[in-house]
Amino acid sequence: MILYNALVDDAGLFPPTSLHMDEALARHRRDLEGGHPVLTHRMLCPASRIDRLRDQADRPRRIGLILDTDEVPDFGDLPVDIVETTLPPGTSIAALAAKLSLPPGVRLFVEVPAGRLGLDVPAGAGLKVRCGGASADKFPPVEALAQFIRFCVDNNAPFKATAGLHHAVRHFDPSIGVDRHGFLNLLLGVCEAVEGRDPAPVLRTTDVGHLVRMANAVEDDTAERARHLLVSYGSCNTSAPLEDLQALGLIQEARR
Repeated sequence: MILYNALVDDAGLFPPTSLHMDEALARHRRDLEGGHPVLTHRMLCPASRIDRLRDQADRPRRIGLILDTDEVPDFGDLPVDIVETTLPPGTSIAALAAKLSLPPGVRLFVEVPAGRLGLDVPAGAGLKVRCGGASADKFPPVEALAQFIRFCVDNNAPFKATAGLHHAVRHFDPSIGVDRHGFLNLLLGVCEAVEGRDPAPVLRTTDVGHLVRMANAVEDDTAERARHLLVSYGSCNTSAPLEDLQALGLIQEARR
């Protein structure tokens, strides 16, 4: 279970689900009541909508703030533990972290293109990689994603993933004409890189049986290092990851 524990952030406010705030909070509360360990029980919220959460008597237990504003809003006593943003051109991650000046205990994750390497990632910060979107050009090629994973492993840089990871296993989506990355492929790709192997083959495979055998063979120390690096990924649907992992026999039945 180490491999899947606290893997999935709640991104229900974001496309393609784009839940109304009340719907998102209601679903989040149901997930909290279910208490499944695959979920982080962290709700991702745009900075521009953070005030809406202040009015809630039953707030999320953890909040990931996605900066869609020029500055970090004053989130006061809200339980923000992660802030995610993009890296402005010509700015280092260290300079961005200094400018944002986040409170102690709040981690910064900076989105960069999958193929961008050579970044200096200071202690306390991490990277964020986009694995898809509304059009085929938003999906990074396997080699670019593999290079990103190798960079994170080689530099001990933690990272988060976002967008496109709708299901566990890589598959073709005819609606936009692209192969969608699988979150299990991504997770096992990190494990492969941790053990010194090229993550590209496992990122590319659609062989379900092979992926399940690989997942069941991951040693605990590899799983721990892989999950130190891959902190979590955001999913607009919090049921699908649980259902997929259950169908593959990799976790116990999801309690909903």
